[in-house]
Amino acid sequence: MPVSDLSHAAQDYLKLIWNATEWSSTPITVSVMAERLGVRPSTASDGIKKLAKQGLVTHAPYGSIELTAEGREHAVAMVRRHRLLETFLVQVLGYGWDEVHDEAEILEHAVSDFLIARIDDHLGHPTRDPHGDPIPSADGKPHLPQGILLSDAGPESEVVITRISDDDPEMLRYFTELGLAPDVRLTVRERRPYTDVTTIRRQGSDHDADLGPVAAAAIWVVAG
Repeated sequence: MPVSDLSHAAQDYLKLIWNATEWSSTPITVSVMAERLGVRPSTASDGIKKLAKQGLVTHAPYGSIELTAEGREHAVAMVRRHRLLETFLVQVLGYGWDEVHDEAEILEHAVSDFLIARIDDHLGHPTRDPHGDPIPSADGKPHLPQGILLSDAGPESEVVITRISDDDPEMLRYFTELGLAPDVRLTVRERRPYTDVTTIRRQGSDHDADLGPVAAAAIWVVAG
């Protein structure tokens, strides 16, 4: 069954399950899915039961939800659509990186596989989206980069940003003001554990910036 034959709700559920475990080893539960989708737990539970009957997920009662091989294939296809669309909107149509998530959420259900392939060709087969999230290849192979949370980097570390979470558009606008984006080099100047503040300095800047715990946990870095 091609992913386009699934309902929009099923596509959203599968993509959410994949996204939730892409950067975390903690399996997702029905209650967490309901919260992220903005639906009642009973609605999320019914959706998972339908996916289980289709052989796309496994779910133990009151336990975690896991993708089957077929479910994973469909989920990765949806992730690929979403991230290619985000990249197209930024690079070709001039959207800001804080504007593309909701647009891609709508478009990903409407585009054909043929159009996605043409977008991929036009963009030169990008390997990551504007936020640094890896774009799976056409054969469904994900490319998870190495990295740690900025909040886990030690004092005086020289690091390079590899990914910034796109969950909060307002935070993305704040990061833009600070000049923070994928490939930007930073020095972790100080960690203040009792106030949970991370002080950074962007390469080329002569000013420090203090990031709170939510902001520091939204940025992934590698040693630079």
